[in-house]
Amino acid sequence: MFGVCCVTLQVSGEILHLVFCVCISGPASVVTMLVAPLLLVLFVPFSPSSGAQLPNQAKAKDLPIATNGQPFPWDRMRLPTTVTPLHYDLAIHPNLTTLDFTGVVRIELDVHEDTNTVILHAKQMQISDVFLLAPEGIKRLKVLEYPRFHQLALLSDSVLIKGRKYEVHLAFAANLSDSFHGFYKGSYRTSSGEVRVLASTQFEATFARGAFPCFDEPAFKANFTIRIIREPRHIAISNMPMVKTVELPGGLLEDHFDTTVKMSTYLVAYIVSDFKSVSKTTQHGVKISIYAVPEKIDQTAFALDAAVKLLDFYDDYFDIPYPLPKQDLAAIPDFQSGAMENWGLTTYRETGLLFDPEKSSASDKLGITKVIAHELAHQWFGNLVTMEWWNDLWLNEGFAKFMEFVSLDITYPELHVDDFFLAKCFEAMEVDSLSSSHPVSTPVENPTQIQEMFDDVSYDKGACILNMLRDFLTPEAFEIGIVRYLKRYSYQNTVNSHLWESLTNVSRLKHTEFCSKRKTQSGASKWYSGDELDVRAIMDTWTLQEGFPLVTVEVRGREVRLSQERYLKTDDPSPSEGFLWQIPLTYKTSASNTVHRFLLKTKTDFLFLPEEVDWVKFNVDMSGYYMVHYAGEGWNSIIKLLQHSHTALSGNDRANLIHNVFQLVSIEKVRLDTALELSLYLSRETKIMAVTQGFGELVPLYKLMEKRDMKVLENQMKVSLLDLIDQQEWNDSGSVSQRVLRSYLLLFSCVRNYAPCVTKATQLFNQWKDSDGTMSLPVDITMAVFVIGARTPEGWDFLFEKYRHSLQMSVKSRMKTAMAVSPLQDKLKWMMEQSLIGEIMKTQDLPDVVVSVSKNPHGYQLAWDFLRANWHTMIKKFDLGSSTISYLVTGVTNQYSTREMLDEVRSFFGSLTEETGSEMRCIQQAYETIEDNIRWMDKNLPLLQSHKFTKK
Repeated sequence: MFGVCCVTLQVSGEILHLVFCVCISGPASVVTMLVAPLLLVLFVPFSPSSGAQLPNQAKAKDLPIATNGQPFPWDRMRLPTTVTPLHYDLAIHPNLTTLDFTGVVRIELDVHEDTNTVILHAKQMQISDVFLLAPEGIKRLKVLEYPRFHQLALLSDSVLIKGRKYEVHLAFAANLSDSFHGFYKGSYRTSSGEVRVLASTQFEATFARGAFPCFDEPAFKANFTIRIIREPRHIAISNMPMVKTVELPGGLLEDHFDTTVKMSTYLVAYIVSDFKSVSKTTQHGVKISIYAVPEKIDQTAFALDAAVKLLDFYDDYFDIPYPLPKQDLAAIPDFQSGAMENWGLTTYRETGLLFDPEKSSASDKLGITKVIAHELAHQWFGNLVTMEWWNDLWLNEGFAKFMEFVSLDITYPELHVDDFFLAKCFEAMEVDSLSSSHPVSTPVENPTQIQEMFDDVSYDKGACILNMLRDFLTPEAFEIGIVRYLKRYSYQNTVNSHLWESLTNVSRLKHTEFCSKRKTQSGASKWYSGDELDVRAIMDTWTLQEGFPLVTVEVRGREVRLSQERYLKTDDPSPSEGFLWQIPLTYKTSASNTVHRFLLKTKTDFLFLPEEVDWVKFNVDMSGYYMVHYAGEGWNSIIKLLQHSHTALSGNDRANLIHNVFQLVSIEKVRLDTALELSLYLSRETKIMAVTQGFGELVPLYKLMEKRDMKVLENQMKVSLLDLIDQQEWNDSGSVSQRVLRSYLLLFSCVRNYAPCVTKATQLFNQWKDSDGTMSLPVDITMAVFVIGARTPEGWDFLFEKYRHSLQMSVKSRMKTAMAVSPLQDKLKWMMEQSLIGEIMKTQDLPDVVVSVSKNPHGYQLAWDFLRANWHTMIKKFDLGSSTISYLVTGVTNQYSTREMLDEVRSFFGSLTEETGSEMRCIQQAYETIEDNIRWMDKNLPLLQSHKFTKK
């Protein structure tokens, strides 16, 4: 209920009457925490002040209009820097019965210019009792709201004077969000069927403002002291350890947490739940705890050990002690993204944290370790040192993605799977090859544009260009440079140039040493030549322009001619004009395994080989973020090498060649039959990255043929791959790499209806079903078995019942995917509908379900119809511009290849308004991808139909 607390005080014979209209449901203590500090300053003489200034100079007629009809004194999306926060004292009381929350926040302010206006953020909340505590005393502030920018203006009739410290106090109330961001409600069902409710936060990028009034931009770092009111049946956790719990009237408890280090609002976190926890301590004395729902706490042992090992690794690698006394990892039943790096309280999807040794696969273990490595790397890259604004999000995410691979190579060598880093580069290039791509560092302003930055370019391309830079500078110099960067800018905000400066300085110190090591290599003079070693000059070409280069190589005797251009999938050449990169080329030849280096800084150049060679391979192990076209006889020499001695090149090199040759078909640099001829060697391939890349290029051909009913041709194409599939055993033996490859190939063969696999999987599913699911199946083959079982109504229903009652998240995930690729259209439609409702199947899984159905030849039209019919619900649930919405849009449409489907897609998205997503980048990407598919089919379908898929 809402109440009013009136405080009457007598001062020097005069009556000072204060009325607090506090929106509180619950204890009087919340009122007390607002009133008490005010009483301390009421007796300070309060003198009226003259003069009032706006934070900007815009005239009133040009200003936005607040909700009360008055001019709002600020007209920009970004907050002014007139006033900045120093400290937040935040008290929150979530009510998990009424599903709302109330709170009070006191913000200590630093005033940089005289002003009478404080502009800050608040979104969809009721604000009341807004006061200013000044050296002169206390007074109520006038509040204006401008919802379009999520802004509040606090107006004082006295001037806040530069250099002085002030506090503002605001009481607030709101509903727990029913989305996956802000302070939102979640739930889970126990094995007995009881539904339990929790409340959790997700503030990145711009959602802290929906939980409490704040300066919700990353540069406004401050300290936070948090208190949470809860019922005794729940626990509360936050960024810092709890220092005490106070009993309140009405049987409630108030947990007080220690004050945080200086940090951005998007990293604040708190959870109220009935979770249980397990804990260990690192070698450096940090307490690590894993939190999960009670019935799944026994699946946390692996994550706990991994977190301990990885935090110790980062402590040593960065040479900067982790600055907090604890690190909690919480498995959240309802969670949109994969995980979130809140300082001291990282949050995860349950699938990203929970591991059952008996039920989880080798790839599950790898995935969990990588996501923990990613979030813990953020405790330094992102939390300790934060990008100044979201245009440089890659400084957070690109580094965290990069450090996944660096850390796992050292801490978990047994999980090494060839180099999955390549897959990240290939995924980034898929987006970066479109004219609608964007530079790694891109100007953004509004929340939708900010959300769109959380994409493959910021994460994967960012990681790939860092890997290229590491190879360029050597790992030792790179490590020294980033450690200097972290130490120099701890608790501060940075831009690109700060990183390049740190790395350039280290590189110059090491310059002589580098040159001496590489002076015998061809092209070394161009690689490290005196003053040319300017990291910023090189890396600006990779971060400030979109796309990536295609390097054309032509060997003529000993001379190698080089040229560069932008790789772009479009009929229009204009978007590729004017692009130039400084490219750290690497290459090896048939004459030597030595890795040679050459810095290509101009449109064209050449180098000389010591002798004539049979073949040359550029971009060794794909350490660089560029493609290579081997002109003249170049591709023929590569094909000959793969057919007769493919192991002369590394698995990464082979995956790189497969990727490049098929991508060059798309821009008509290479004929399709050349690419298909190169792929024939795959029947002898054993490295997972090369296999998955080969299949990854061929499967879309299957998909395109499925939608054009080309069964004969489709079956003919499979013949060249069957040898590899026939070598697989139906068990869990071998290395992690072998196990992941087995799981992939058996799933592929069952989905593609290869008879021996279908027969074996059917037999195993029937045995498992007859045992009522108690029979122990080899973990790595369960996906293939489930896919076959879900093809019949009886099998699908049995699988769904097991899905409903399973507590193993990795098993549920495999069952969910298997059900989504069933040919049973009524089941597919029902499954998408249930995921949207969110009671039987989690709404967090809806995007995966819809995209999986869209990849199903029996479901792609169903998925498109569902996306259109439920568009407005989904953009509200998952938020405009989010990576989830982008994933839905591109995932559902990226295999369409007809003009009819392009017209349908354009018609639907063209009917949207800006408020419902018409300006999102992913829509333009969808158009471009379909147009590219159409061009590809028009050009290559005759070749595809005439090609004979026989082994050589």
